[in-house]
Amino acid sequence: MRGWQVHELGDPDDVLTWHDELPDPEPGAGQVLVRVHAVACNFPDILVCRGEYQERPPLPFTPGMEIAGEVVAAGEGAGASVGDRVLGTPRSGAGGYAELAVLDAESTFPWPEGMSAGQAAGMFVTYQTGYCALHHRANLRAGETLLVHAAAGGVGSAAVQLGKAAGARVIGTAGGAEKCARAKELGCDDVVDYRGEDMVAAVKELTGGRGADVIYDPVGGDTFDASRKVVAFEGRILVIGFASGRIADAPTNHALIKNYSVVGVHWAFYRTMNPGLLPRWQDALNDLWAAGAIDPLVGEELPLTEAKEALRRLGSRGTVGKVVLVP
Repeated sequence: MRGWQVHELGDPDDVLTWHDELPDPEPGAGQVLVRVHAVACNFPDILVCRGEYQERPPLPFTPGMEIAGEVVAAGEGAGASVGDRVLGTPRSGAGGYAELAVLDAESTFPWPEGMSAGQAAGMFVTYQTGYCALHHRANLRAGETLLVHAAAGGVGSAAVQLGKAAGARVIGTAGGAEKCARAKELGCDDVVDYRGEDMVAAVKELTGGRGADVIYDPVGGDTFDASRKVVAFEGRILVIGFASGRIADAPTNHALIKNYSVVGVHWAFYRTMNPGLLPRWQDALNDLWAAGAIDPLVGEELPLTEAKEALRRLGSRGTVGKVVLVP
């Protein structure tokens, strides 16, 4: 098979290496071999290349957290059969930036009817994370105000849709007129352009000074610092990621004074700590898709051979929706 590998840690531009001949992986018991139709790009793909992600696979490794494709071989006890169209997340280090990938049974789910390959590839981690964060970790309730940072991006767009489906009032932040317009199209009730507005002042005005009950933050850094200023009494700030590159501090005295919670959301841990939750969340997501309440946003599709360019665009924070690679 053809695909990408990382042989030393560093920026993806420098360390991703294309191979025309890699050994085809073989599924073991409880596994399926999938011919990849699409693989979604995620910010952790950049971090894992740099050695800065929570999971550090041994070298050499292949990135790629989310795939959709067709089962071409199945081991004993696998959760799918040859010919099935599936989505899921490969094991760390044996990812989807290749023509073939292996999925464990517990990480293999049906490709929802009517979804494109790009949508199916970009649904699993992103929407599972959003559902876990909003419902399992934050207990978002109908009528509450949800503030979603980077609302037009792949992670943020999922949170916007899931928040609206839960009955929340959704305020999004985005940079520039185009992204703000897209965030509004996704369902945001109000959008703050952080390039031209004081985000703290704008959110306070939109909420009558009360602030947001739940804040979905995949950015970190200065954005987290601002979130602390606009979180409501008994609010919850969801720490999703650090796309800004800076990990912010969370002063405990400030949390005490305002009675808010800083809630970590590392969805991948549930794959080992409580894997039984994943099928339940996926069933709920499939129901939302069938009802038309969610619609995964794919902003760009590029050939698999253009992985470096895809990650370059993703890292610049200039993308809208998910960036997807197609073999």
